[in-house]
Amino acid sequence: MRRHDPDHRDFASDNHAGLHPQVLAALAEANGGHVHSYGDDPYSKRLSEVVAERLGPQARAFPVFNGTGANVVALSAMAPRWGSVVTPTTAHLHTDEAGAPERMAGLKVLTVPDDDGRLTVAALSEVLSGGRGVHSPQPSVVALAQATELGTVYTPDDLTALTTAAHARGLRVYMDGARLANAAAHLDLPLRALTTDVGVDVVSLGGTKNGAFDAEVVVVLDPSAAEGIEHVRKMDAQLSSKARFAAAQLLALYETDLWLDLARHANLMAVRLAEGLSTVPGARVVVPVQANAVFTTIPAETAAALRERWTFHDWTPDGSQVRLMCAWDTTEHDVDAFVAAAHEASTSPR
Repeated sequence: MRRHDPDHRDFASDNHAGLHPQVLAALAEANGGHVHSYGDDPYSKRLSEVVAERLGPQARAFPVFNGTGANVVALSAMAPRWGSVVTPTTAHLHTDEAGAPERMAGLKVLTVPDDDGRLTVAALSEVLSGGRGVHSPQPSVVALAQATELGTVYTPDDLTALTTAAHARGLRVYMDGARLANAAAHLDLPLRALTTDVGVDVVSLGGTKNGAFDAEVVVVLDPSAAEGIEHVRKMDAQLSSKARFAAAQLLALYETDLWLDLARHANLMAVRLAEGLSTVPGARVVVPVQANAVFTTIPAETAAALRERWTFHDWTPDGSQVRLMCAWDTTEHDVDAFVAAAHEASTSPR
């Protein structure tokens, strides 16, 4: 029995979307017969090859269940026990992971002001210039998200400047790439140009937000940056016994350019949504639309009417700004219907 309308799509999160048909087919294909467990299977081995093709021959792949797990595993392996992590105030690992880096990895998270979600060299330099020696947390890793929690994107020049500044002070750089595909689509650049080539040490490649089911992969780009990560992954309960299923999903995305096609489509729908909402009385896009997120003001009465048909998130406590997310399966009809309803609600008395 169906428990939802399979034709309904909302704007609350790209996590709300189902699996892409090619990912679902890959799972079905991987389901037959017996293969070895814990990553000693042909799918996991092929994934390692694909990751090396995309990010460089030194790249090593460690699939995990989810984005929080990817962040915890990577940071646990990258930072010493006395280390801390520098990240923007709006970073997902700070605001939306229930303290997992602190609780599970035992790492102090040091937050710094950001520029529409992006860390700047000036903010990084300021936090690194402070401290009281042994009495202060010792910054060890800089954690960036690409795209950021506000849907903005770092350019290669931005990233090179940040990694250069971090490495000059002896820090490693981790990139939370849950939406890296969307950033690459926006910049029209290969994954390597935003990771290996700009000095990132460890990155996670997203799958769950781009057509997969609980499949992410931590990729170590500098082997010396995350020694023992295979043991950390097991200790942090992120090593799957039936690893072929995560690998099969990630292969469906990254062995071809499906990852790019899906992200590009989601981005285009976000641009369409932003352009449509800009014509609605009282609506104003407040953050540049560079990935698949739209942050906008919507009058309270209009928002209330829209929530009768769609779900989306308040971004500010007073509800004056909301976040709308587009996904790989968002259609032009979905966007246009939402914009039309916003127009109608803004001109109709309630």
